[in-house]
Amino acid sequence: MILFDDFYHDLNRSHLAPFADQFKAIIDQRYTNRLHGDHPKWKAAFDALPELATLAPNLNANNVSSILDNDLNDATRSQLIEALMGLHPWRKGPFAIGDVIIDTEWHSDWKWNRVAKHLSPLSGKTVLDVGCGSGYHCWRMAGAGAELVIGVDPSQKFLYQFQAMKKYLGAHPVHLLPLRGEDLPKNLSGFDTVFSMGVLYHRKSPFDHLEELKAALRPGGELVLETLIIAGDENDILVPGERYSQMRNVWFIPSAKALSHWLERCGFIDVVVADVNQTSIEEQRATDWMTFHSLENFLDPNDSNKTVEGYPAPTRATLIARKPG
Repeated sequence: MILFDDFYHDLNRSHLAPFADQFKAIIDQRYTNRLHGDHPKWKAAFDALPELATLAPNLNANNVSSILDNDLNDATRSQLIEALMGLHPWRKGPFAIGDVIIDTEWHSDWKWNRVAKHLSPLSGKTVLDVGCGSGYHCWRMAGAGAELVIGVDPSQKFLYQFQAMKKYLGAHPVHLLPLRGEDLPKNLSGFDTVFSMGVLYHRKSPFDHLEELKAALRPGGELVLETLIIAGDENDILVPGERYSQMRNVWFIPSAKALSHWLERCGFIDVVVADVNQTSIEEQRATDWMTFHSLENFLDPNDSNKTVEGYPAPTRATLIARKPG
């Protein structure tokens, strides 16, 4: 079982300290008392990770890197790869531990590079990343100078992947909690910047999600919302059938104009569509570290602008908005 002593230490040194007891109760409820059936397998993989002499990591590298004091010998490299592969599939990254590159399904660095140029400076800020996966973007936020980064994602496998990287990236005020965004203490009003990237379309009630994000922000704080969109005006919204791009849990895909309107209806101001990008099969693809089907298999083989179900192919927009001060 993963312990969260470092998280509580950093939390109690921050202005979020009054919420420490609530966080502990929620973590106990959602994780400590509800371990996944595959937990022993993931723990065994984590425990098999070799001890390595590491130097200062590079959190600003596209492949977030742990620089080693010595080159890996063949036996240690094999041990490292075998242990990490025990946490397969690796979806968000890439990462590097010495010369071992974890070539993840997603080039999450591409998304970060598109988003980062539109952000207010993160230096010295307290940041929340909702639906953070294994935490790749959390490390990039810390690399951009954030004082405290808290990522939340309910996947306990992602938690072990994050802890594997934390073992080699060292002690930084970056933490992943195995929670959903809706599990967070209500009305935190404590984060300077809140990210939600790739979450909104998985929520049956997108307005509830937007309200939860706003409640986590301090007055004047910045929301960074990245999600699937379709073309169209403020009245265009796609409600897919059972699957969209082979995903089962996709509920609402609005146009960028409709999403801007949703944000304004929820009370956000200064709403800007910062980026629109159609996902390519180079950005999301199968690799040795994620050997299952990926985007190429989810598109119409005769028309890459459509999903296999006949919907518009995945296009993502990043919107920036602010909670009123």
